[in-house]
Amino acid sequence: MGSVDIRKLSKYYQRDSQKIAVLDDLTLKIEAGEYVALMGPSGSGKTTLLNLIGGIDSPSAGEVVVAGTNIAQLSGKRLAKWRSRNIGYIFQLYNLIPVLTALQNVELPLLLVKMSGKERKRRAQLALELVGLGDRLKHYPRQLSGGQEQRVSIARALVSDPEVVLADEPTGDLDRKSGGEILNLLERLNKEFKKTIVMVTHDPHAAESAGRVLHLEKGVLSA
Repeated sequence: MGSVDIRKLSKYYQRDSQKIAVLDDLTLKIEAGEYVALMGPSGSGKTTLLNLIGGIDSPSAGEVVVAGTNIAQLSGKRLAKWRSRNIGYIFQLYNLIPVLTALQNVELPLLLVKMSGKERKRRAQLALELVGLGDRLKHYPRQLSGGQEQRVSIARALVSDPEVVLADEPTGDLDRKSGGEILNLLERLNKEFKKTIVMVTHDPHAAESAGRVLHLEKGVLSA
């Protein structure tokens, strides 16, 4: 199941002779099926923590155990394979490829998995239907509103049926109405589909949709 267990995690960068700590001896337990919002000022390490949970970045010290796997011990192809099966990532700026249709954008993560083209299309269509875009399969990003683009990005995050969904400021680039629709969708994914969700946000209104809110400041967590 999609639990997250972080033990004595530190992340620092070396700048010349100076060691800059982003996260410092951080311990955090997120149960499978929980919806957690992570708040804090810019530069507090929120996105770094999200990237460590998703296996996009690696820790300087400590353990990151996600869905039962200590991902700090994985690298290269094994890590990429693990990530494609277990993690769905939603970005603030959608990261859609403009020359691909909504359907083709959602299919992308499945290219890493052994699967027929027909099955890939079927799964991508189902994911788009789930986010309410079953009638926009052949539309290109430029033909969609910001809220619709973010929904395509959510469908892409869900298409491989991941255990954990990581959302980095998913409403940060949207107006209040579109942002509300995205938050409703995330709540539905959590309650109906039991997805573990970790959302970074600076918006207190967005954080209210989560079951638990954590604050990160200068690399240290507080409830």
